[in-house]
Amino acid sequence: MIDRSTVASKVAEVRSRISELGRDPASVTIVGVTKGFGSDAVRALVEAGIFDIGENYSGELLAKAGEMIGSGIRWHYLGTIQRRKVPALSRMVDCWETVSRSVEGDAIAARSPGAKVLLEVDFTGDAGRNGCRPADVPSLARDLQSAGLDVQGLMTVAPLGGDAGMVFGELAAMAGELGLPQCSMGMSSDFPLAIEHGATIIRLGRALLGDRPPRT
Repeated sequence: MIDRSTVASKVAEVRSRISELGRDPASVTIVGVTKGFGSDAVRALVEAGIFDIGENYSGELLAKAGEMIGSGIRWHYLGTIQRRKVPALSRMVDCWETVSRSVEGDAIAARSPGAKVLLEVDFTGDAGRNGCRPADVPSLARDLQSAGLDVQGLMTVAPLGGDAGMVFGELAAMAGELGLPQCSMGMSSDFPLAIEHGATIIRLGRALLGDRPPRT
C-alpha cells in the first residue's frame, strides 16, 4: 500500500536535491515511473504535484490512464515501441521517449500527427538494448521531423557499470548541437549526476515510491 505522505516527502527531497545541485527545480521535469505499481501510486504522485507519469508496459499505461481520465496527467511511454500497439497507445501518450527507428516514428505520426517524441540513444552497442547509435541521431531526427513529429530531444539509459557521467555529457552535447531542448537522462540511482550534466527530464521510480512490488 502506498503511503501518500511518504511519497510527498520523497518528492520534496528530490526537488531539494535539484536545488542543492544549483538547478532551478522548475527547470527539471520529474517523471514518476509507476511500472509494477497500481493506480494508488499514480494518485499519490499527482497529490504530490507530479503530473508526468511514465510507464514501460502498454497494458499498464492504458489501464491506469483509463482510470485517471481528467486528472491532468501527461503520460510518457518508456518501453520499446511495438508498432502494433501504437494505435491504442496514441490515444493516451503525451510523450514517446523511446523512438529509435524511423518506422516507429511513421507509425506514431500516422495515428498522432505532431506528437512529442524523444530519440532514445544507446551508447553501449550491446545486443538487445533499445536505442539508435549516436552516429544515426541526426538523420533519425530529420526523418522524424519530416514525418511531422515534434522532436523535443534525446533520451538515454546509463550503462550498468559504465561511465554514466560521460554518457550524460555526450547526450547533452548532442542535443545542444541539434538545437533540441530536452535531455531525458537519470533514474533513481544516478539522477544527481544527470542533473549536473544538464538533464531536463529525470525518470524516477524507486526514489519516489520505494521498491517495486513483485510481479504476479
